[in-house]
Amino acid sequence: MNSLVSRLTLGLTAAALLFFTAGCGTTSNSTPSSKSGGVNMMMSDASTEDWATIGVKVSSIALVPMGAGSPVVVYTAASPAPIINLVQLDQLSEILGNVSVAAGTYSGAILTISANPADILLTAAADPAFGFAGTAGATIPPAQIQVMGATGAVGSATVTVNLTFASPLVVTANQSNALDLEFELSNPAFLVDHVPAAGATIWAINFNGPVRDRPIADITKLVLRHIYGTATSVSSDNTSISITKDFPLEPPATPETAVASSENLTILADATDGTILYDVDAQTVATIMDFSSIAATLDGKFVRVAARFQADGELVAVRMWVSTSFNSIWISPEGHVLHVNTGTDILTVQNELGVGIPVTVNANTQFFIRTPANAVADSTAIGTGTAFLSKLVRGFKVHASAVDPLASPLVAQTIDIEVARYDGSISAANTTGFLDTRTFETISDNYALTLPYISSTTANGADPLSGAAITGFKWWNFTFPTDVNSGSTAISLFESATDGSVNFGGQLGPTPVQGASRAVWNDPIALDAFAVPLTILVPSNIPLGTATTGYAAGSFTMALPGGTVSVPVDLSTTSGSATLVYQIDRTANIVTITPVDITTPAGVTAITAGLVAAARVKVFGVPQANGSIKAYVVFFFTGTAPTT
Repeated sequence: MNSLVSRLTLGLTAAALLFFTAGCGTTSNSTPSSKSGGVNMMMSDASTEDWATIGVKVSSIALVPMGAGSPVVVYTAASPAPIINLVQLDQLSEILGNVSVAAGTYSGAILTISANPADILLTAAADPAFGFAGTAGATIPPAQIQVMGATGAVGSATVTVNLTFASPLVVTANQSNALDLEFELSNPAFLVDHVPAAGATIWAINFNGPVRDRPIADITKLVLRHIYGTATSVSSDNTSISITKDFPLEPPATPETAVASSENLTILADATDGTILYDVDAQTVATIMDFSSIAATLDGKFVRVAARFQADGELVAVRMWVSTSFNSIWISPEGHVLHVNTGTDILTVQNELGVGIPVTVNANTQFFIRTPANAVADSTAIGTGTAFLSKLVRGFKVHASAVDPLASPLVAQTIDIEVARYDGSISAANTTGFLDTRTFETISDNYALTLPYISSTTANGADPLSGAAITGFKWWNFTFPTDVNSGSTAISLFESATDGSVNFGGQLGPTPVQGASRAVWNDPIALDAFAVPLTILVPSNIPLGTATTGYAAGSFTMALPGGTVSVPVDLSTTSGSATLVYQIDRTANIVTITPVDITTPAGVTAITAGLVAAARVKVFGVPQANGSIKAYVVFFFTGTAPTT
């Protein structure tokens, strides 16, 4: 999948996301009070094939009280602010810290993000998709980055993102639930490249629109990115440790060094099922029920923790790595699977420099899959040895831990599967599953797998609108995550929705329906295998084309270079579900991204004037059975035209 969902939010999923996990309850007071509740600050996102790093600096976050009152600042970054790599947050959450928030009701949030091009870090992936405008593994120079909506002086520019929550956030002491503010990398308008016939490529990054909130019903199901920190103390009863959260230096250095934050976290040992403790320096493994065995030596050491939330908002360590060196806990590769070679037993994981890191899998390598809602499953290996390597495909998000992080080659002690994600063309859907076909620039990474749906009796969350419990497979269309298809008709509707393609003629071939799926392990219908609880139909990334007829009454036609057929493109003008339309203008070396609301007379005027015959257009949409494209996002270009 070539558009950033990253993609999915699926994000499809991914997908950058910002979560607040907050004390919630009911109260008649809409103004913050003197009492307070806890808020766990997190960020997350989904993946993208084209980028190894999309790094941003979130300077501050404030909550907006309902009705009246000044915004309440709940997060302020350390100075200098750490760069957060959104690509690593593929459907994961990054905890920024724990804060106390005055009890009350909040209607929205204000995010302040650094808008200096030098503070935006864009590094291309090691093996990006065909047609990607960057160079594999290269970092985009700041002079080619523009941040939409930036204000302030050069060197201290910021962009402010004002969000209105879908549902008010009610903070009450000693209560807990979650609110997710999401950097939606999957939105094509988040990061737009403009390649002119002559001159430099400009990358325009747009935070207003692709950042949104998404309520999280159950924090115990959140998959957290591994937490890095410096241990500062052990509780008197040895049940918990306190750490100061650390961020890695971005881009990574050799050796990697920690960037300390001002945020402190308390993490419990798993007193019931045990926390697996890896002493990286001594290369030993033990299961501990509390921290008494390491209390005397832990202070000042660096830790990496795979943690889960309990229902009360407390963090519990599932597995923990300890070392006197930050580099030793950091160096084990984290990222998306780039290649799987079952002939040599090597798993290649892409790091944040856009480099593939080979990791050898041997007979002792253990594979885990993050399942935070089930403590036992979360800490139990699902496979051991080289035979299990064939279960993984390119695009999985993993964190590998080496037996010896300083050895060469690296030998994997554990492989943490954080997200088992499949994406590609969907075909042959029937009552039991569907065929997922994925092609890459590196053809040895291609796969064509029949993926089964989870059992119709397996619990699968709740409907985001009604709150009703869902069992069995569910799916939705990209940009409409609240319009979930579930229940007895979900599969038949999915079969119909995926039975389409579009063909521009010539040698281009048909463009099928694309989807992104997240898989779970060991569902009753697929023992010791992966099964799919959800799929998101994502827009096919149609190449840059030319309008053959102008926009009128909700549609236009377009053709592609080398094609022989003009294809109809249908836009929705229904308020609340309208196609997202953007005018992309390049004047000299300045690129602007302007949203166009085609549900309004002004928006209709703008698109009619700009999207005319011969205009360059970029469409993201789902092919239909009648050969048309149902457009979710449309770009029309003015000023200097981009090249194909």
